[in-house]
Amino acid sequence: MKNVFIPLLLSFVFFSCENKKDVKQSNGPSKNGPLKVEAILVKSSTLSNKIEIAGNILPFELTEIRSEISGRIVQINFKEGTYTPKNTILVKLFDGDLQAQLKKLKVQLQIAEKTEERQRELLKISGISQQDYDLSLLQVNNIKADIELIQVSILKTEILAPYAGRIGLRNISLGAYITPSNILTSLSQVDKKKITFSVPEKYSSDIKQGMNIQFTIEGSSNNYTATILASESIIESETRNLKILAVINEADAKLVPGSFAKVSLELGKNDLAVVVPTQAIIPSARSKQLVLFKNGSPEFVNVTTGTRGVENVEITSGIKVGDTVIITGLLFVRKDSKLIISKIQ
Repeated sequence: MKNVFIPLLLSFVFFSCENKKDVKQSNGPSKNGPLKVEAILVKSSTLSNKIEIAGNILPFELTEIRSEISGRIVQINFKEGTYTPKNTILVKLFDGDLQAQLKKLKVQLQIAEKTEERQRELLKISGISQQDYDLSLLQVNNIKADIELIQVSILKTEILAPYAGRIGLRNISLGAYITPSNILTSLSQVDKKKITFSVPEKYSSDIKQGMNIQFTIEGSSNNYTATILASESIIESETRNLKILAVINEADAKLVPGSFAKVSLELGKNDLAVVVPTQAIIPSARSKQLVLFKNGSPEFVNVTTGTRGVENVEITSGIKVGDTVIITGLLFVRKDSKLIISKIQ
């Protein structure tokens, strides 16, 4: 019985070793035969350098309405959320004391003007000296200056809308005493709107005044356009981004100030771009490489990449149109490998 068992055991061990050897050889290229790979023939194509970044919609103008002076509110002439024309009196402060001073000065001016008129006639007949007349004229001018000062103070009790726009929420009540630190309400110019966004530093030289951009917002399928108005004078040191401001060309109620926008920028188009699939790039610590197919053998070349997309990447140097680039089996390709192309795109 033992003599029969030992040969069977040896046969089982030998058969298992053969199976493992076959499995190991099937996972990689044959040591003797050429490696089958797929490749692409490099062609020129059109490539757009397009990026998408976040933006923020703003009113064309936004002003916090405050009073220049302290005082008690006697009139509120606006409704929240309504449209108001330019120079509309929004809030009126108490000016009774100023009006009384103005009335007093006007009476004083009448008397001073009559005095100045009499003395002017006396001066003509040398009834008084020139100095006496000059003093009476000075009195008239001083009172006129005081009247102008009081009138300016009265104007400050009328808080006007600096431009036509939409009124925000009211932060005051009738009879309240306010100071210049109090925000009465806000005014925004919403017939025109702006959009602000930031671009990475490497694209800052491509942004030009007057350039058109496109953007979309949540909840709307419309594509909107805006014209670049200006850019910040410096690049932000923390983010390495350049802030851009553009004026929106459309007037749409859906464009609510403060809304998030997705901005699309097309920064140039290259009709002779050389692109390869991203999986063809072999990254290393100091360079990036492609494997070219030359006379049945691989040739490793260093390349410089440009714009990167989801599936393709631009090659700016290292290969040319007409080269054959290997795109599969790159893990098994060695400098001395023998290759055969099973499929070329």
